[in-house]
Amino acid sequence: MVAKAIEWCSSCLNTNTRPRISFDKSGKCNACQWAEEKKSLNWESRERELVKVLDSHRSKDGANDCLVPVSGGKDGSYVAHQLKHKYGMNPLTVTVTPALSLDLGNSNLQKFIDSGFEHLKFSLNPNSLQAVNRAGFVEWGFPYYGWLLGIMTVPVRIASQLGIDLIFYGEDGEVEYGGSSETKNTPYYDTEYMRKIYFENGQDPVLAATNLSANSLNWFTFPDKFERSFQDLKILHWSYFENWDPYRNYLVAKENCGLEEAQQTNAGTFTNFSQNDQGLYELHTYLMYLKFGFGRATQDAGIEIRRGAMDRAQAINLVEIYDGRYPEEWEETYMDYYQISKEEYYSILERHTNKDLFEFNRGRVRAKFKIK
Repeated sequence: MVAKAIEWCSSCLNTNTRPRISFDKSGKCNACQWAEEKKSLNWESRERELVKVLDSHRSKDGANDCLVPVSGGKDGSYVAHQLKHKYGMNPLTVTVTPALSLDLGNSNLQKFIDSGFEHLKFSLNPNSLQAVNRAGFVEWGFPYYGWLLGIMTVPVRIASQLGIDLIFYGEDGEVEYGGSSETKNTPYYDTEYMRKIYFENGQDPVLAATNLSANSLNWFTFPDKFERSFQDLKILHWSYFENWDPYRNYLVAKENCGLEEAQQTNAGTFTNFSQNDQGLYELHTYLMYLKFGFGRATQDAGIEIRRGAMDRAQAINLVEIYDGRYPEEWEETYMDYYQISKEEYYSILERHTNKDLFEFNRGRVRAKFKIK
């Protein structure tokens, strides 16, 4: 249940409205607590754990021995690069094509592939993807819900079919950015965790709301967990094994995988080097702002504070400038994609707006709070 009165972390700008977040007695959120805890962790021991895992799966005949979902962005590129060039693995990289893909994202993905990786580009049926994205937007306030399902379900299905038993995702977002801390002491998680945390227990109702056949929704679901090939699968967060740093990932991906940043700052924030692959991300972060009172700039500022590159006062100034920007230039594109009228579009946005935090007027909001 979302808190009615908004409060902020005493160290970064995470809010008590963020799902599953927790605070200590000094008012620090669990992400900031984790940032402190990481300073004294035995990372050498965790790397030895990683090597042990990799050695137990390492291919002796040159076959792909692990799978890494990638978009061409900094994080997946970094993980794939480390696996291949530092640890001598042979990853199969997999991209699930998003709706409303951006030229920069497409270019970055091709440059990543050209830097030397086996790669599968998987395109979900665009009609099914549109239906699931639309249902996610209408019912859940989650505009790319179908793609979110796909970037979890498709790699699991591909790994299961190809006999690859190891999937590496990037960071554990709940631990790194604020949320549940239940996985901070293990790299492993499963599809039930995905359903509970990443899908917010919405997979079944959203898919049901599409009225599509089970056949049409096959790739939006996980394979039967009783299949032997699926039982052997291990899904891991890379961030368990080393101190996760998105800016370092960007620099490594830029130098080694051809990553290019946007020419200007991304909408709703002060950075330009992440989430450059799809047009629906701006709507996603705007809805995040409407529901919880924090947006893309708040998230980016928290990362910078925790990595020691920004103080809290600077962060507040930037968040007040950038956060909660309405994606006006995309408005017609979004309505066309979801096949809804302008009034329907505004109605959906209003339904998902937290009225304790905002006054709503035709897509735009006025905050009732001031960051403290």
